[in-house]
Amino acid sequence: MASHLAAGSDFRTHVEKILAGLETSPAREALVHRGRRTTALELRAMVFRMARALRRQGVDRRQTVTILSGTRPEALAVRFAAGLVGCRVHHLNNSLTAETQAAIVQDIETHTLIVDPGYGDRAEELTGLASVAQVLSLGPSDTRTDLLELAAQEAADPFPSRARPQDICVFNYTGGTTGRPKGIAVTYEEISGNYTAPPAGGAQKPRLLMCTPLMYTGGVMADVVLMSEGTVVLHDGFDAGEVLAAIERERITHIFLVPPMPYQLVDHPASVTTDTSSMRTVMYAGCRASASRLADVVRRFGPVLVQSYGQNEAGGISVLASQDHDPSRPGVLSSSGRPLPWVTVAIRDEAGRELPPLEHGEICVRSKTVMRGYWKQPDESDAVLKDGWLHTGDIGFLDSNGYLTVTDRARDMINVASDHIYPSDLEDLLNSHHLVADSAVFGVLGDDAIEHVHAVVVPVPGETINPQKLLEMVREAWGEICVPIQLGFTDSLPRTGAGKPDKQRLKALASTRKVESEL
Repeated sequence: MASHLAAGSDFRTHVEKILAGLETSPAREALVHRGRRTTALELRAMVFRMARALRRQGVDRRQTVTILSGTRPEALAVRFAAGLVGCRVHHLNNSLTAETQAAIVQDIETHTLIVDPGYGDRAEELTGLASVAQVLSLGPSDTRTDLLELAAQEAADPFPSRARPQDICVFNYTGGTTGRPKGIAVTYEEISGNYTAPPAGGAQKPRLLMCTPLMYTGGVMADVVLMSEGTVVLHDGFDAGEVLAAIERERITHIFLVPPMPYQLVDHPASVTTDTSSMRTVMYAGCRASASRLADVVRRFGPVLVQSYGQNEAGGISVLASQDHDPSRPGVLSSSGRPLPWVTVAIRDEAGRELPPLEHGEICVRSKTVMRGYWKQPDESDAVLKDGWLHTGDIGFLDSNGYLTVTDRARDMINVASDHIYPSDLEDLLNSHHLVADSAVFGVLGDDAIEHVHAVVVPVPGETINPQKLLEMVREAWGEICVPIQLGFTDSLPRTGAGKPDKQRLKALASTRKVESEL
């Protein structure tokens, strides 16, 4: 087997580990996209050719390569190629505005912008707002150099990695729903440590369905599956019917979803006739899930759910294992599982005192994967990194068995008449109604300068819900103070690029009484 070790050391980057996995079974399917099937040998050659093409275009180690692309094989390949060159890589979130994307492009000192031709118009906007040295295209373009054409002229021989352990590997960005997105720089050494274990399972090689953006957890899962001699089936986005059909057709074993995607699979008419027996793991993350809806998923698909809770700032924090997804244990099912072995979690009050089990407070984390700080934002870094602990901004509690429950973001907690109302408690209650598919609860400051409870509900398709019955259900369970003063209905909740309910938008609409008319 050829060696791709970084020069002068035994260190191997995550890209080198992936390439080694591709080399082990070169004839296997590595990627499937829109009927096109790419073997491991072909993907490996594509990466080496692209790395040489990037170098020929003047791209070098420690320069920033920013990718603007959908979910396609070339987007994965160019990310790996830039990693071989030793670049700092960022994959833009396509749901952000052009202004926000441009601010990120500028913030991370982008040298080369690599663009999917389908995003050509957005690329024009970006380059009008942010200065970059060059723009390359992942395919034919009238105005930009075609990187794929250049790569086709290069040799497919192994390209030795130029990366060094302490070089910045990737920039991750927070969602930016409450202000300017914050960048987090991760080194090659730090990220390589996350690429050690293949997905759990038997002798069958994993087949992962990717229907979420590549810049999130699903992208890491795709990398690990390729490293583990598996296959990644790429979808351009999430459609419940298409996902179910692909699970049966492609014999999918693993999938990564963001709530409410798992609920939408269960609610789809085809779920009862689709053969999902190949499924071993449905990983979900991104936002708090509804225990009652998770129970529906378990009853339909079996014990395949695994929840991952973490943050860009912290890495992985806890996991709720498949055996813990037990509908008869709603308290555990509502939790985010137990902290990972290398993670220490403490619940602290506003004065920094550690709280006993079952008391709500801020979730604070200490682990080897906690960031060193935000990129170019020392004050923001100091605000969350204190005495060796990361203050996550999430509110939750630990129980006596070590299960961590995340109730809400601190900023989402509603303060009514000096009482703290956790939206997740009300969302869990609303979601338990048999005609409710999903919901979001949030606080809005009224003309009386008091925060009031608001709710938006997604009915089960084709059903109509009496709003008074939902309000009475809240009143009986939680009391008058928790009853929403405004209850709206919509076909789907607005979501951030990370898949979380966009409560900032909901609050803005609620304050102008436009929730239902504009959703």
